[in-house]
Amino acid sequence: MTMLTYTLVTDPAPLEASAAGRTPSTGTVYLVVTNTGQSTAYWSTIDVAVPVGDGAGHLTPDLTKVRARGERDGAQPVTVQVQGPATIRATSGSGTRTLAPGDYMVLTLEDVTVAASAGVAVLKVTEAASRTATGKARSTATAVALVKTAAKAIPAPRDLRPDTAVVSAGGTVVLRWEGSGDFDYQVRYPGGQETVPTGARAWSPATAPRQATTYTLVATSRTTPPEEHYLTTTVQVSDPVLDGLTVPAGISAPWVQGTAGTGRVTFTGAGAEITDGSGGRGTLYAAKADLTGVNTEWVQGRSTDDGWISFPKTGLQVSMGGTDTARGGAVYTEFVYAKDVPWEQGGGWINLHSEGITVYVDKAGGPDFGSVTGRIDRR
Repeated sequence: MTMLTYTLVTDPAPLEASAAGRTPSTGTVYLVVTNTGQSTAYWSTIDVAVPVGDGAGHLTPDLTKVRARGERDGAQPVTVQVQGPATIRATSGSGTRTLAPGDYMVLTLEDVTVAASAGVAVLKVTEAASRTATGKARSTATAVALVKTAAKAIPAPRDLRPDTAVVSAGGTVVLRWEGSGDFDYQVRYPGGQETVPTGARAWSPATAPRQATTYTLVATSRTTPPEEHYLTTTVQVSDPVLDGLTVPAGISAPWVQGTAGTGRVTFTGAGAEITDGSGGRGTLYAAKADLTGVNTEWVQGRSTDDGWISFPKTGLQVSMGGTDTARGGAVYTEFVYAKDVPWEQGGGWINLHSEGITVYVDKAGGPDFGSVTGRIDRR
């Protein structure tokens, strides 16, 4: 029976076994050494045999990667070293050899990579101690055990969110989330997908969105079989650019404007008003207009020096182009008909030709020459 009492404590408690395809599980093992007897104990060495391997009864696959240290009564250092591939030895020194009743030491094993199989690992402790300061140290042994539980499922990623929920077209989008390093991450979006660099928990698309876009984060474990988790978020675009738009029920908007601050169509109570980029009245271009009526001050050809027609209260004014001052213009036509009687219903008409003019009266069988009637103004 050993003179000293040995107790194992772990952090976390219990230890979690490592799992293939995941970051190895690590922990810290504390061996608490206490003198629970009624008399002082004098110790020289304490050897701890550690089961090395990846089986259910093993603690760690590699003891050489473990960092060992010791303290007496929480303050005075104790020499602790790894001895070979499977043993740790604590050696007494000045001020640490004597353990009075109730005194204790803590031997700490840090950065312990836990074996891959769940189970119970038993550590064998061999002490060399005596009850007197000059007596020969007696070697005795005991065993202490700790539990390794099976690896838990990897916590699912969470909280996928954009830095800004609404951006302008072409604006920067940054997505962030929380998640384990045991996943490989990929972001999918309409028309493509991108792999997130290892270790990153933030991502921006190579091409900024032009319209509202839904992004899906796919987290895939490296275990067998792999686990997959999906998170989605949508980024809205305040001024979307659309490739096409079909609205069966119609569009309600106070105005519509072209891109880059160009012309605008404003819908008023009386109809529509077209303005240019500076807010002044704009121009409507069309190959053809089919209208019930037109209200306008004047009509002109496409060039500034073309003729134009104005509409005074007295009728119609034909003017030459190239000046703001109305000058008489020319009206070109082949026939002139009576306004009161439509053509082919008895109305007289005038034929305009190269030799002059001919006046006809419409009669059955063909037009006959008509007459010109006038009066002399004697004023």
